[in-house]
Amino acid sequence: MRFRLITAGLLLSAACKTAEPVPETPKAPAPTAAPQAAAPTAAPAEKPVPPGLDASALNPSVNPCDDFYQYACGNWIKATEIPAERSRWSRGFDAIDAKNEERLKAILDTIATGSAPEGTPYAQKLADFYGACMDEAKLDESLPQLRAELAKIQVGTPKARAATLGRLHAQGVNAVFVLDSVQDFKDATQVIAQVDQGGLGLPDRDYYLSDAPKMKAVRDNYRQHVQEMFGLLGQDAARAQASADAVMAIETTLAQAGLSRVDRRVPEKQYHRLEVKALAAAAPGFDWSAYFQAVNAPKVASLNVTHPPYFTEAAKLVASTPAPALEAYLTWHELGSVIPALPKAFQDADFAFESKNLTGAQKDLPRWKKCVRFTDEALGEALAVPFVAQTFGADGKAKALGMVTDIETSFERNLDTLAWMDSATKAKALEKVRKITNKIGYPDKPRNYDALKVERGSFLTSVIGADAFERTRKLSKIGKPLDRTEWNITAPTVNAYYEPSLNEILFPAGILQPPFFSREATTPVNFGAMGMVVGHEFTHGFDDEGRLFDAQGNLTNWWTDESGKQFVQKADCVRRQFDNYVAVDDIKVNGALTLGENVADLGGLKLAHAAMQAWAEKNPQGLGDYRFTPSQQFFLGFAQSWCSKWRPERARVAAQTDPHSPPFLRVNGPLSNLESFRKAFNCPATGKMFRPAAETCQVW
Repeated sequence: MRFRLITAGLLLSAACKTAEPVPETPKAPAPTAAPQAAAPTAAPAEKPVPPGLDASALNPSVNPCDDFYQYACGNWIKATEIPAERSRWSRGFDAIDAKNEERLKAILDTIATGSAPEGTPYAQKLADFYGACMDEAKLDESLPQLRAELAKIQVGTPKARAATLGRLHAQGVNAVFVLDSVQDFKDATQVIAQVDQGGLGLPDRDYYLSDAPKMKAVRDNYRQHVQEMFGLLGQDAARAQASADAVMAIETTLAQAGLSRVDRRVPEKQYHRLEVKALAAAAPGFDWSAYFQAVNAPKVASLNVTHPPYFTEAAKLVASTPAPALEAYLTWHELGSVIPALPKAFQDADFAFESKNLTGAQKDLPRWKKCVRFTDEALGEALAVPFVAQTFGADGKAKALGMVTDIETSFERNLDTLAWMDSATKAKALEKVRKITNKIGYPDKPRNYDALKVERGSFLTSVIGADAFERTRKLSKIGKPLDRTEWNITAPTVNAYYEPSLNEILFPAGILQPPFFSREATTPVNFGAMGMVVGHEFTHGFDDEGRLFDAQGNLTNWWTDESGKQFVQKADCVRRQFDNYVAVDDIKVNGALTLGENVADLGGLKLAHAAMQAWAEKNPQGLGDYRFTPSQQFFLGFAQSWCSKWRPERARVAAQTDPHSPPFLRVNGPLSNLESFRKAFNCPATGKMFRPAAETCQVW
């Protein structure tokens, strides 16, 4: 996993409040294709629903002005069951992801037979990695090999402790802290080393620190789970309990030393470039020389230390922890990094803990789905070549680029209307948006996997080799000029992101599929679904984090004092709005944690709708005669791409750790601020969704 500081993505990963009954509201007749501001009236039976919308998902008993999410998705939610092996199911992300998995499986099955699609790079490595993963009988033979790996953990001296940690980091085991390569925030042309907090087994530091009863229960269950896993390794009950206690104590100390998720959203709090000798002075007692030699990174003279006080405590912890306890902790994290390659008993125990406490999934994933995902992680850019050839192509790339261009033009037009931003800051914003790099579909050249070691007869060897290859690839960039052609997710991934230090937006082929993007859908529907995604990512360049980076990707203040002050006030309106929403059960949305995504949702909708209107004015012949007006199609296309159901366990985790708001609030929250939505459905200002004029939030 790549630990990036502030990458802003779209991924649906928040709690969804679907367990409550739909509120009793006046029945709203279906909107018609009348002029945009016309009242919803009974639709003529002969008028079709626009292609790209799902009529069966609608719940017409809900007034769209009171709860648009339930209006657009209510019957889909009632009729949909979450697959047993999943913790959530969405009409957009998860449904596309499932289709992509099927496509990738078919490709890998073909490759495994020796009949790889023409042009597939590294076909033999793909076949061997996937084949080793699917050979479940061989997994039972992995335990002796694992024990031999764990026996390499040596903690008898300070030098041995540092060297062991370096060796583990070199093979991708993120114990105690994380070493990575990142752009220098103050010189975006260069790549430097970075050390960051890490080394936890639970999702967040608050899982160790919160006094909430449910958090305490998760901690108790986690301790029991760790003890069970040590038992599977062969430790007797007393030693396994002592090992679990040691893991819990060390991870709690690390959690206490780390920054919160909200603090980690502030770039200035995570940039501290230090010489190595300054790091050694700040974190005494840890042999940094032995560590860097063992991790096999290029020579590091200076590096970014995300939170120096964390390393003061981490160094003290590594130096003072008794050898048996530190060995248990390091063993636990090396074990956790290779569970997919271990005998079924380990995988079953891991799933049981995750299911009960974090996901709620009722069944473990079928082995083929695991193997597809692992292969995509290990050799994703090779696997993407046949995937893209079958699913995307140059015409899809051209259409997506056209939409991106329309949204960029919409941003520039909107910029002129912002009374709160002065001309000097507008000029800088215009410069930044015009320098955004758009990566669409797939990389021009697949990654080189020559150095990746894969062994058909041992999936454990292949997993360790893949993790080591990836860590070596990342660390080898230290001290070199930035490669702006690199992709940080694979083409089949169902997601998108904006990276402020690169000033780039990436839309992989995986997400450019129905319901987000369809050749058959009307253009207004596509603008509502995929156009909002594009606008969302554009707006991330100007949210509370992205706005702190300039057109080249440097962390610098390019705002005048007054415009900066105005932005903070407007963004704070969004924070307060979402602070008042309940995410799930007794957990409220954290408006500060979700601020960037909420600002991006609001701005993305505004930009995409304006772009759709501009398109409609130029192409009146392409509007058709449908049951819904173009603006109504736009907002329904947007909402239906977010129709979702979540299991309670997953919902609670997401509500406390995820920077995205729940899907129902990602729909109703921003729409409650948009006059264009009110006009589209002729909603009164007194509608249940809408906020008083004095509390309406507008940023971009």
